[in-house]
Amino acid sequence: MKRILDCTASDFAKMTGQDIKKSILASEGRTILAEVIGAFTPLYPAVTNPEMVAAFGADLILLNFFDVFNPEIQGMPATEPEEIVRKLKQLVGRPVGLNLEPVDLSAEKLEALTKLPEGRIATEQSLRRAKELGFDFVCLTGNPKTGVSNAEITKAIAIARDVFGPEGLIIAGKMHGAGVAGETGSSLMGEGTLHGFIEAGADIILIPSPGTVPGFTVSKTARLVDLVHEKGALAILTTGTSQEGADEATIRQIALNSKMAGADLYHIGDAGANGIALPENILAYSIVVRGKRHTYVRMAASVMR
Repeated sequence: MKRILDCTASDFAKMTGQDIKKSILASEGRTILAEVIGAFTPLYPAVTNPEMVAAFGADLILLNFFDVFNPEIQGMPATEPEEIVRKLKQLVGRPVGLNLEPVDLSAEKLEALTKLPEGRIATEQSLRRAKELGFDFVCLTGNPKTGVSNAEITKAIAIARDVFGPEGLIIAGKMHGAGVAGETGSSLMGEGTLHGFIEAGADIILIPSPGTVPGFTVSKTARLVDLVHEKGALAILTTGTSQEGADEATIRQIALNSKMAGADLYHIGDAGANGIALPENILAYSIVVRGKRHTYVRMAASVMR
């Protein structure tokens, strides 16, 4: 299996979700996942936000605020809704996934919550629709003020596994509290939660990067990553607390700390500007975890390869 940083668009087109997982593992902590909001006007309207993050070195692209029942990506050429995801994959030459949110209506609220459209909530119907649209993987997580709980994520993982089958790729976890009481700061995640996610069928567990959530130090995060690895899953460490819009020195510190904590892959969020991390921060992150050679090759390689 090729390392994901060596894969071409042609390689990705042949991969199952489990192939992608093996390729991430082979890359030994040198895989970048960039989250973008396709429903917003792009940072530069001449290209989509997914194309922008691909150009700055992202290996995987994660769509946020994507409604599976009303598919839309701003900046795309005219495309039938049924083909919008497949067309995007042709443009970027990368695997594309989406966030779906397991909202917990019974959770104790920490703040006033945002009501989500049906097409963004993790249900059996929305997961089946995501599969029909051609997404390569799904991430079960929560945006701010959505009321997504760890308990509800665990339930959604089992449903997603049933929908996507054994070859599907499922990422699960929270990068902040999502408006739920008792799941903030150092209480966001523990051993029992991680084991529950993996036993329910998650392949990759989402954990905040050191320095992005109060209490998540390098040592604490490394312990959680070790627990994930002991259970045979991979760990993605996340920058999803708007620090994707911080200065490059902060990004470099988060990146290096995340590598020391044992990350298999790295997430950089969408809150830099206009639904995308600052492009130079994606570049800075990539250079820290895999150097200029791999970064520049990823940036320069044609999707026609």
